[in-house]
Amino acid sequence: MPTISYYLGRSAQSNVEEALQAAKNASDYNALLHLTEERAVKRAAMVDAGEISGRLAGVPFVVKDNFLAFDGPTTAASRILQNFNAPVQATVVEKLEAEGAICIGKANLDSFAHGSSTENSAFGVTKNAVDPTRVAGGSSGGSAVAVKLGIVPFSLGTDTGGSIRQPASFNGVVGVKPTYGMTSRYGVVSMASSTDVMGCFALTAEDAELVIEIMAGQDSRDMTTLPDYFAPEAANAPMKIGVIRDFMTEGTDEGVRARVVDYTKQLEAKGHIVEEVSLPMAKYSLAMYYIVVPAEIASNLARYDGVRYGVRAESTTTIEELYGKSREQGFGAESKRRILIGNYVLSSGFFDAYYQKAQKARQLLINEFNELFSSYDILISPVVPTAAFGIGENTDDPMKMYLSDAMTVGVSMAGLPALSVPAGESNGMPVGVQLIANAQKDALLFDLAKSMETKQ
Repeated sequence: MPTISYYLGRSAQSNVEEALQAAKNASDYNALLHLTEERAVKRAAMVDAGEISGRLAGVPFVVKDNFLAFDGPTTAASRILQNFNAPVQATVVEKLEAEGAICIGKANLDSFAHGSSTENSAFGVTKNAVDPTRVAGGSSGGSAVAVKLGIVPFSLGTDTGGSIRQPASFNGVVGVKPTYGMTSRYGVVSMASSTDVMGCFALTAEDAELVIEIMAGQDSRDMTTLPDYFAPEAANAPMKIGVIRDFMTEGTDEGVRARVVDYTKQLEAKGHIVEEVSLPMAKYSLAMYYIVVPAEIASNLARYDGVRYGVRAESTTTIEELYGKSREQGFGAESKRRILIGNYVLSSGFFDAYYQKAQKARQLLINEFNELFSSYDILISPVVPTAAFGIGENTDDPMKMYLSDAMTVGVSMAGLPALSVPAGESNGMPVGVQLIANAQKDALLFDLAKSMETKQ
């Protein structure tokens, strides 16, 4: 599986042809929904002619199909957007293309990024790259699988509550969730606006750092973006690292816990100080997430009404019927579930009891993280309580599916940066370790991850 350096200095046309062929050869995994073949070939010719240059000149990549990108539909893996062609491109895609990268396709995902397995896609399940009988993780499952299979050296995903980190762990690649606001959300289909972050998958932390550095920076079209602060800073030597004991309980598989312990031993061998720490609010993070995020989902999905764009129901006589039938036909079961939950917690009589209380709890969680980061440089935990589960294993139990997000959603609610880095296997399947830093300390995560890769 070649990294970014393999593609640099080679013929861009050869790079694109190899990537497109690899994508076609791996079609059984259903990782990609659409190949942007015509545009990719044209851009490759421009790179080879010297008309386009940059740090990623001629390097192929794929984007999750909720990023607006040219040469094909942007569906968000939903029926309601199956014929939507983007009039603009996402800011982060534009930034990568400005550095010579070439998008070759759109990756599968849980519809509207609602899910943890890529089983909720309207266009079929994506299979795990290591074991096709298991899930790829979600919601950015297609993006993770495309990298693990060697189709491309990096891919883009979104992370609202773990949608990059969890599939990275399940497939054995590096997954990056930057600080909230570090990368622009402009041109990406919204899920939950207060936690949506644009990140990436790669085979190494070094490659991931390069991609994120290019993507990062302020965007006048996204008022939540932060200034371009992505710059390495002097880290404490050795670093002080806290292992979150609340996630190392019996609820986490023994094999997953063992890989985290192994990783901490490697850190200690490098001279870092490793201690156990407590995050008491962690046990409430899943509950607060599944109140706040569905509320934002319900608001963001209100625009899909069959009038402005997307699927429009036929044979309707009233506007109410048009709205209802269009949304009934266009949204999948999980999206409907989250819309219903969101509207419920925002409704009169329940707003104070649920939504407002969850937001107060969110602040308490942030306070706990801030307290820990006053003493520790990095926090560590498992990414997911288990390795990848079987396809269909959890589809009839939404609560069991939601529990796979238990270790990632708190980081998202606090807006913190985190990496999922490969840490070995459990029963033959990849396991990742989650590295967490304070806001705007993304560079520390990359420094640590890169140093650990050189050891391995």
